[in-house]
Amino acid sequence: MREFLQAMRYFSLFLGLLAALTSMAQEHPKRELRAAWIATVSNIDWPSKPGLNAYDQQAEYTHLLDILKGVGMNAVIVQVRPTADAFYPSSYEPWSEFLTGQQGKSPEPYYNPLAFMIAEAHKRCMEFHAWFNPYRVSIRDSATFAANHPFHSHPEWFVKYGGRWYYDPGHPGAQEYVLQTIIEIVRHYDLDAVHFDDYFYPYRIAGEVFPDSCSYQDYGQAYANIDDWRRSNVDFFVRELSARIKQEKPHVKFGISPFGVWRNDDKDPEGSRTRAGQTNYDDLYADVLKWLKEGWIDYVTPQLYWHIGFEVADYSVLVDWWSKHSYGRQLFIGQAAYRIGRAGWEDPDELANQIALNRTYQEIGGSMYFSAKVFAEDRLGINAKMKSIYPSPALVPAMSWIDTTAPSAPTIQQVGGSQTDGVMLSWADTTDAAYYVVYRFQQGTQISADNPANITAIVPRQPSALQSWRDATVSKRTSYIYGITAVDRTHNESELSPTVSVRTRGRKGSVRVGNR
Repeated sequence: MREFLQAMRYFSLFLGLLAALTSMAQEHPKRELRAAWIATVSNIDWPSKPGLNAYDQQAEYTHLLDILKGVGMNAVIVQVRPTADAFYPSSYEPWSEFLTGQQGKSPEPYYNPLAFMIAEAHKRCMEFHAWFNPYRVSIRDSATFAANHPFHSHPEWFVKYGGRWYYDPGHPGAQEYVLQTIIEIVRHYDLDAVHFDDYFYPYRIAGEVFPDSCSYQDYGQAYANIDDWRRSNVDFFVRELSARIKQEKPHVKFGISPFGVWRNDDKDPEGSRTRAGQTNYDDLYADVLKWLKEGWIDYVTPQLYWHIGFEVADYSVLVDWWSKHSYGRQLFIGQAAYRIGRAGWEDPDELANQIALNRTYQEIGGSMYFSAKVFAEDRLGINAKMKSIYPSPALVPAMSWIDTTAPSAPTIQQVGGSQTDGVMLSWADTTDAAYYVVYRFQQGTQISADNPANITAIVPRQPSALQSWRDATVSKRTSYIYGITAVDRTHNESELSPTVSVRTRGRKGSVRVGNR
């Protein structure tokens, strides 16, 4: 009987998915986060190896952004503080060995990688989420630390577990120091978001106890057990960092990408129908639901790295569960692009099916893909599939609790063209605009900014009173209608500008203009 009920459940899920794919196959949201993680530990994504000279690092990064932009991404999540070291000049921690090959050594020739990376992302109208690993200090037993590393000046802040060093999450001095390392970046750089992944307390290792009993004796006696104290440590860190980010720069978002299972339902009736061996709440001491309920984070991106139908942790079950537990905050899904072609992912449409399923839930605002290298390698032809999943550009979803005031609509002031330049549009800069969206309509079609298929360009704001953009994709002897919107830093979009009509002549770009 049990086997029959389980079979019926999967059949029901299959029918629901089939209906979802049928109804959603042609729907492509205008607002959808489409992001890729760029991992730097062990140089998974960038740079290709430690110690590259600055010019090669920059060339690799911009090439990677161009690839990601080309497959539809509108954000990157870059690991800038992977092991208590930095991809930027820091007052707190040394230069990263994963950047230069030696911890504490600066890039040669010298440049500021973080400032460069942010500027290049914004140049392409892509959000930049700075990815921090708050507690991890090393990834191997043989780690050596630079002379200016706090490991030397404050050894009491550190513990070793599984051959790796960590900041002790329960030590107040360590907590405060790590908070300051992150706020330093929020204060001095033009970030769009601060991002954590799933590394809070480390994943459990069989037969080994995390060595924080001394900290528990010193600081945790108000708690009945060490597990509750550990969760309170992470709660404090998340709450405090959230408050400091908003105090420093209210527009900077704070997002977390936890392990995909909060709790199994055999431990908690509010948990998911899963049988994960470790969970956020019980093993990583990360009570993600509490952070969402309290509004401490702006978005959550659970890492749902399993396929549809996986018995232990079914993707479709978890998508449904998280959609019911986002508590009004933005929900994105962590997609396992790296698993395509592996066991359980033999179906070449697995990833496309997952995105189609996501789009049936209004609570889900997009995806983050692990990791960028999959697209850089075009693994198993994934880039062509991505272009079918994302045939049109998309705006990043706005967050109403941060800001709801849109900029005023721009006005197109000049339209021109030549035989080689295409159609040139110019408009006055709009107060509070961070970028502009250019819409192009065929003559006789509905004038609407709601359809992303009408987006022909997303243009960064230029440091000029007069903004301009050239449409080099026009055809000869064709009528077009153009309109422009202004979008602010938190992605509130203005009304569409008054439109202008353009008729190209026999020579490409030679135009006749008429106002509508």
